[in-house]
Amino acid sequence: MSQTLTRTMTISDAFGSLLREPLRVRFSAYDGSSTGDPASPYGLHLRNERGLSYLLTAPGELGMMRAYVSGDLQVDGVHPGDPYPVVALLMSRLELRRPGVVEGLRLLRALGMSHLRPPEPPAVERVPRWRRTTDGLLHTRTRDAEAIRHHYDVSNEFYEQLLGPSMTYTCAVYPSRNASLEGAQDEKYDLIARKLGLRSGDRLLDVGCGWGGMVRFAAREYGVHALGVTLAREQADWARRAIEEQGLGKLAEVRHLDYRDVPESGFDAVSSIGMTEHIGVRNYPAYFMFLRDRLRPGGRLLNHCITRPHNRLQPTGPVIDRYVFPDAELTGVGRITTEAQAAGLEVQHVENLREHYALTLEAWTRNLVEHWEVCVQDAGEEIARVWGIYLAGSRIAFERNDLQLHHVLASRTDAHGTPAFPLRPNW
Repeated sequence: MSQTLTRTMTISDAFGSLLREPLRVRFSAYDGSSTGDPASPYGLHLRNERGLSYLLTAPGELGMMRAYVSGDLQVDGVHPGDPYPVVALLMSRLELRRPGVVEGLRLLRALGMSHLRPPEPPAVERVPRWRRTTDGLLHTRTRDAEAIRHHYDVSNEFYEQLLGPSMTYTCAVYPSRNASLEGAQDEKYDLIARKLGLRSGDRLLDVGCGWGGMVRFAAREYGVHALGVTLAREQADWARRAIEEQGLGKLAEVRHLDYRDVPESGFDAVSSIGMTEHIGVRNYPAYFMFLRDRLRPGGRLLNHCITRPHNRLQPTGPVIDRYVFPDAELTGVGRITTEAQAAGLEVQHVENLREHYALTLEAWTRNLVEHWEVCVQDAGEEIARVWGIYLAGSRIAFERNDLQLHHVLASRTDAHGTPAFPLRPNW
């Protein structure tokens, strides 16, 4: 037993005293104590004092993430690539009460005041230089580029295992619940193409194009001249190779470029798929104005992005910000449609695909589990653990309507207000 603990209070005693209701999983600690449901197939084991310090110095989700990613908090009964059952129980049942000052001091003395010295965070969380040395402004060109690289330039090989052959890291559209991930991704691209009214010979701009999935699909299936841009160099390199291998070079192009530097205009259509989350809500007016200016009169825009079920700007939380999407911001579809309209676009159609994202995340999790050893080899175990937790938590958020996924379809009308759509949707 650690010398910092008293004989009258164990780690499990302290943990249990802060719970508002009984813990539905087993909990044990390195001091030999335990609490929770002994019959549960799932368990949490705190392995060492560093893990305890993580939990005490960053209470809540950040401390648990640090302890888990570093291996100090062990999760039993699940595969590390699919902790969904445990995360679901904890997100619905684990509610800690805030102790009073006297009680808090008593707990800290019992657990050891030395544990209030924060340990070094896991390597995958350490604040990179670009976040320490910038002027503090979000979404400058330099900071946006570094934020994108932080997430997307992990390893193309890692993403190939996680995402599957489509290399598509956005919500799929499932024609049925038993459809394959690849079929659902094709259906998503085809739905977007139909909403945009793409025809052979049209010009499409895809901003934040990722590995070029929409660009390649539009060129291959619709004969469209498609240009994609991404801030992630690894993505751009992969997409160019795929375009060449698939013989699409005469129609498809991907550039390593900030969307704000695209010089061309007069596009028949613009797609923004999973891009709006990264640009910052305060930049929505400039973003939608830029996209409008890239369209010809009568051209269409399809904006596909994660949204909140309300229109407030709500931070993504410390775990997502530090481990997954630096600087990401989310708000509701009402804010998005408002800004699109303010930029001079006519909003034609809005669709919520929330349940489809839960199914997509479930499919990515299956891929992560199936290819776990390869993913660990490519990206390291800490990053693979982060992805397991991230996919599980995100899936639960979409299932419970804490997050949504919206398509907003709009058009640039001409000076006479000539409609760019048929009387009824034809997609």
